[in-house]
Amino acid sequence: MTRKHLAAASAVAVAALALSACTATPNGGDGGDYVSGGTFVKALTGDPGSIIPFNAVSFDTWEVVSTAYEALVYTTPDGEQKPWLAKSWEESPNQVVFTLHDGITCADGTAFTAETAANNIAYNADPANATFYYGATITEAVTATADGDTLTVKTSANDPFLLTNVGSILMVCQAGIDDPDSLADSANGTSLFKLTDIKAQSSYTFEKRDGYTWGPDGVTSETKGLPDAIELRIVDDVSTRANLLLAGDINAAPVVGADSARLDSAGLKTVGVRNSVGEMLFNEHEGRVFSDPLVREALTTALNRGDVGAVLADGKALDAVSLVTKTPLLCVVDPPEWSLPDTDLEKAGELLDQAGWKLGSDGLRTKDGEPLTVKFIYDAPTAAHAPAAELVKETWDKLGVTTQLSANDAAAWSDQLFTTFDWDTGWVQLAPNSPVQLSTFFGATPVDGGLNFMFVDNPDYNANADKARAASSSDEACGYWRDAETALIERTDVFPLADNIIPTYMNGAVFEAPAYVMPTTIRMLG
Repeated sequence: MTRKHLAAASAVAVAALALSACTATPNGGDGGDYVSGGTFVKALTGDPGSIIPFNAVSFDTWEVVSTAYEALVYTTPDGEQKPWLAKSWEESPNQVVFTLHDGITCADGTAFTAETAANNIAYNADPANATFYYGATITEAVTATADGDTLTVKTSANDPFLLTNVGSILMVCQAGIDDPDSLADSANGTSLFKLTDIKAQSSYTFEKRDGYTWGPDGVTSETKGLPDAIELRIVDDVSTRANLLLAGDINAAPVVGADSARLDSAGLKTVGVRNSVGEMLFNEHEGRVFSDPLVREALTTALNRGDVGAVLADGKALDAVSLVTKTPLLCVVDPPEWSLPDTDLEKAGELLDQAGWKLGSDGLRTKDGEPLTVKFIYDAPTAAHAPAAELVKETWDKLGVTTQLSANDAAAWSDQLFTTFDWDTGWVQLAPNSPVQLSTFFGATPVDGGLNFMFVDNPDYNANADKARAASSSDEACGYWRDAETALIERTDVFPLADNIIPTYMNGAVFEAPAYVMPTTIRMLG
């Protein structure tokens, strides 16, 4: 499997996070209850592995990477763009000119300059490097030049989201660009906090740097309430994370399921990100049952979204508003411009009849002597996935469908989605931050080196995506991208059954988490 496929598979399997649900606003506070110093401890759910930022894949890896590296622009949980490494910028068609802050330094003590930023952009724009950002965020059409503290970024292709795309790239210091492998177990960025210690399978410790002056909202090393250190501690058991939070031994942790009720009862506050927990994708490869749109429509129409969503989201399901779930939430509107079908088991049966799947005397549906069999996959570590899948099976049993439930680990996801293609549907989620990133999953298939592991070929989607890419303004582009998303929903290429909020609980500190904990927003409480 290529590096690109591996990153995509992990993004699908983990369905990482994004939209703010309930956020603390440390930068807007008066600091009256903040106490400087101490160590801020956040629990990771697993081992991050290699922390090379260019190839970061899992949520836990990104948590470490986002603590060590910074971008030109900070996007808040609400999607607002603020100066960060760049103190200002000017946009014009196909160009953005950034002016960087004075005196930015790296963890290794070297200066971070506009030339370093230009080198980052060049590295990510080179397809040979296959970075996380290449393809959806940046391509070889983007070039950058430096002159003093001025960074000029241009694109030869139409890109109404150039500022957002380039502004979001986490910047690596020059030594890391020159030797990316050196970053596998170290970090060299411009962050307020410097990685100073790694204990394998245990923790990552960062210490606050002196002389930091370029944070969003004017944050410096001297800002009141900042911790002296950050410890990212691996705590893979959710009940243990909850216990540590209640005891005050850690300051932050993601907790879902029954344990979250204990934290809610104790009055712990949260920040949250939207997760497409109930998103269903379909294997439309020739010969699979869901290659027929009537079958996709039938089996999704049969599902009671309220009942299944309640199981998936522990009674806290949200209606989906977009297939884009990560900040900066490009082109997202609420309510969406599409709608999902009402539950109708009788209509579902009629659609299956129409598709040629006839109900036999044994209560099972067959076509040309073959049973209607669906392989339903889901993420084994996600506690709510299995009972929700069982509920889907119960519903489809009533229609005469033979449903095979298959729990997957990370290796199985990669194998089934990108190699064997041996799956039909399930809780398979994408987590894009823009419709452009989403579109990479609906282009070329893995057979042709692409990421379209569903083998979707939707002419209406493709036509609107082409119009969006040719649009001259972001508003025009977003209109076409929303039309493209509607085309996917209406043809049941994607079925967003339910979203939820994955909360990060706080104890003894507050912070913002647009996707991951933002280090400069951490404020320790007295």
